[in-house]
Amino acid sequence: MLDALIELAVEIAREGREGRRIGTLFTLGDEKAVLEKSRPLILDPLAGHPESSRNINDPNLRGTIKELAQLDGAFVVSNSGVFVASCRYLNTTGTGIEIPLGLGSRHLAAANISSVTASVGIVVSESATVRVFCHGKMVGEIIPELWLLSRREVQMPGTVSHEHVGDMAVITPETPAWRTQTKK
Repeated sequence: MLDALIELAVEIAREGREGRRIGTLFTLGDEKAVLEKSRPLILDPLAGHPESSRNINDPNLRGTIKELAQLDGAFVVSNSGVFVASCRYLNTTGTGIEIPLGLGSRHLAAANISSVTASVGIVVSESATVRVFCHGKMVGEIIPELWLLSRREVQMPGTVSHEHVGDMAVITPETPAWRTQTKK
């Protein structure tokens, strides 16, 4: 679910909405604790909809989330990828929170909620950067264009060979030279 949520965050960071950059915040996991430590800012637009239509894997939900991301407040997402709530004010203060200078209240809220719950905070900054917070600390910073490029790279140690068969790429590790040499 973390990968799917980061992918959505990267889309929001890259595309913005109607030509302007927007920021938003997602919490992933420990939704009961997050709900207890937050309050609604407005009537929740996701309330009352069936769980099946609030799942991150539902392609129809992506556009809705992108529209709702323009509103203030955080999204609360369960470990199973269901959007539990939106437009939430995270009402918590963590201890020992340190965020880099220049980051704003959205980042501070993500750090704080991740320090007092077992959730992960994912922030889409208006500067088009995605940051991930866990246990009150920033554990990842994603520049969308670089992230998209690296997803196309193979994360395989050593040298690899690429073979293209139609639309499919076959990637295999090359055998090291020392393995192909026979003893004389």
